[in-house]
Amino acid sequence: MKHFIYFSASARTSGNFSTDELMKAGRMDIAIHSLIQGLFLSHDFRRDVVFHFVFYGQPDPPKHIEISVKDETPISKKDIGSLIKKILYKYKPGERTEVFPGCSIEKKSFLNVIGDLKKSGAEIFILDKNGQNLRDVKMSGEPVFIIGDHKGLPKKELKRLKQVAINISVGPKMYFASQVVAVLNNEMDIREQ
Repeated sequence: MKHFIYFSASARTSGNFSTDELMKAGRMDIAIHSLIQGLFLSHDFRRDVVFHFVFYGQPDPPKHIEISVKDETPISKKDIGSLIKKILYKYKPGERTEVFPGCSIEKKSFLNVIGDLKKSGAEIFILDKNGQNLRDVKMSGEPVFIIGDHKGLPKKELKRLKQVAINISVGPKMYFASQVVAVLNNEMDIREQ
């Protein structure tokens, strides 16, 4: 299993946003494009990926949304904004709620999401333009790839993260978060051939 953690400092943490104005919902459009690259294939889905959103926007941060594809997961490219909106509306304080098969929400901080994955034996990688070249890094077990939104990862938490994670780079240029997810999926596909 592969995990992608997409961190956003500004994405809305309640469902009261318009799916017609996703840029105004804390750049929810970037989050949606990243999820599409993480879970969708041409005429199929990636069943070996768990996609995590960690949103720190208003009004009630932090929110952790986890999405993976099960046979009953109601997911389509067209309706991802509505799906995220419904998941956010179904949040219940103090508990992890499975809203649909493969789709859950809870109040959990960025570092706690990563810490729980690390405890389960996962290998943590931070995407960093100055990191080691992805193709030179050995990966074993269950990789977790941490990607920031257009503003990057939170600086105060980045120092602690670097103690448990390996910095990797997908190349010398700066890419969109969704492009990074596509490159990572492609690299892992090639390694698994």
